[in-house]
Amino acid sequence: MEAPKGKHLFGTVKVGEKGQIVIPKDAREIFGIQPGDSLVVLGDEATGLAIMKNDVFLAQVASAIFQSKPVVEQETPPAEPPKMTLEEIQKLAEKHAEE
Repeated sequence: MEAPKGKHLFGTVKVGEKGQIVIPKDAREIFGIQPGDSLVVLGDEATGLAIMKNDVFLAQVASAIFQSKPVVEQETPPAEPPKMTLEEIQKLAEKHAEE
């Protein structure tokens, strides 16, 4: 049975004595993970762990922040969010993270 497009099963990894794992080569190649890249580890006690590249995580956070609805309802419809490049979103997310 073939996996759905974009879905992968890379196998299993073992956790070393220092809590380290090796990300399988195929996964590193598909997701463009290079030595020195920063990864974010997310956890949900009910479902487990997720690992994603830091820049992808920041872009998603920035997108969520800038597309969130205001707490107070406005009488006029909200303006469309500005069209931004990934670099602009990352810079804004980093700026907000520093504050």
